[in-house]
Amino acid sequence: MAEYDLLICTRLMGETPEEMLASMEKAKEEGADIAELKLHSMHSINDVEKVIKHRLLPLIISFSLTLSGGMCEADERKKCFEVLGLAVELGAEFVDVELEVAAEFMSGVQLEKHCNSKTIVSYHVKDRSSSKEKLGDLVAHMQSTRADIIKLVIDSFVITDVAKLFHLLSQCQVPLIAFAAGDRGLISQLLCRKFGGFLVYGSIGGNSIPGLPTLCSLRGVYKLEYMNAFTQIYGVISNPVGHSKGPILHNPAFRHIGYNGIYVPMCVDDIKKFFEVYSSPDFAGFSVGIPHKEAALGCCDEVDPLAKSIGAVNTIVRRPSDGKLIGYNTDCEAAITAIEDAMRARTGPNEGESHTSPLAGKLFVLVGAGGAGRALAFGAKSRGARIVIFNGNHERAKSLASAVSGEARPYKEINSFCPEKRMILANATSVGMQPNSDKTPVSKEVLGAYDLVFDSVYTPRNTRLLREAEEAGAIAVSGVEMFIRQAIAQFNLFTGGLADAEFMRNIVLNQF
Repeated sequence: MAEYDLLICTRLMGETPEEMLASMEKAKEEGADIAELKLHSMHSINDVEKVIKHRLLPLIISFSLTLSGGMCEADERKKCFEVLGLAVELGAEFVDVELEVAAEFMSGVQLEKHCNSKTIVSYHVKDRSSSKEKLGDLVAHMQSTRADIIKLVIDSFVITDVAKLFHLLSQCQVPLIAFAAGDRGLISQLLCRKFGGFLVYGSIGGNSIPGLPTLCSLRGVYKLEYMNAFTQIYGVISNPVGHSKGPILHNPAFRHIGYNGIYVPMCVDDIKKFFEVYSSPDFAGFSVGIPHKEAALGCCDEVDPLAKSIGAVNTIVRRPSDGKLIGYNTDCEAAITAIEDAMRARTGPNEGESHTSPLAGKLFVLVGAGGAGRALAFGAKSRGARIVIFNGNHERAKSLASAVSGEARPYKEINSFCPEKRMILANATSVGMQPNSDKTPVSKEVLGAYDLVFDSVYTPRNTRLLREAEEAGAIAVSGVEMFIRQAIAQFNLFTGGLADAEFMRNIVLNQF
């Protein structure tokens, strides 16, 4: 493995040689080290030859076998061997042959005469019930083909499926390319280097593929070339998780202070199972997002008193001394101080000098009773606000209202609720989050009754709710401000207080 540096690869798009070469040019511009050209029975030999001879990047040439329909099986195998044999003759850097036909191909091609080409033997495991022992036996069988490199792909239905691949990567005695297909398999690309992998796939910009990071993010955000066996793993546990900007913030912040860590998105369905499977010290800390903030509380060995009182955790750190999971809530102070600072900025220096919170005595109207809602409710209560909660599930609203000595009302009444002027409105739901940024939790017509409107959604930065609040004359406070503050607090928990707050704030304001 030591002879292989990290390679970032992308699959070329297009059917014609011209389209493939244009795709290769774009891949090179975006930082790919190598490209994979996946061919099939409809591609002509002349097309293959043209692309190989005019390549701008080293190539992996593979042939997709269907072994049914269209061509008869014997003809398809013949075409496969013809294409891959030509690739070897033309000096393609790698040829990828499927395990089912590997022995026949290896016996028919004089690879020793073409030392510039290395052989990859690949297999796609469709049975997700395969144990790591069974996969280990499969890898041993693949090694017996005399391949230079082996490639194993599995389908990932849940993120815990990927753990089997990390085990294989750390144990395999020959170079291994291993990844999980599908959006739950993204960490198989982002973390494989830590466990011994040497090739990572990324997608060309504008061509989103589930489970693949973009080439630009691999080069600009994650910078996997700095990863090694000692890198500490951090990430955001959420579902969905694609909206998270955490990686854009935490990864540069780690590098800025010289901390050997990586922060990745983790699409998690079952948080309890996730922590059971990923229990090693390598998985050192987590941000917790929708919908897991309340369930995360039960996964922790110890919980900070504030988080326990709120009933929701948004940060979990694995204590190095004993491996126990410690839960915290940085949402509460982040959101409430963002609201308070915006109110003080409006009132001017004289009122702003008071030690009393500007929320004291205010009617605080909260939409949402999940993890973020609980943090806002408890924070508002601690500042002396009067709290009214609207939520789609009225029983959840009643439960939270009882905990903060507030009032719960049916969500359908939100647009007719106006007992007084100069109220505070806080949205703690995901309504208005991309890709549904045309939605809003509260009608524009009633926003004039509010002195300030806060939206916990930060993608997009300026939501429809905030735009309409400003038009109604209210102070608009973006979820970006809450995100910055809670992320700085999280980073301090991750690193033992090493956050450069100004650096992190500038990243968010410049890139979000």
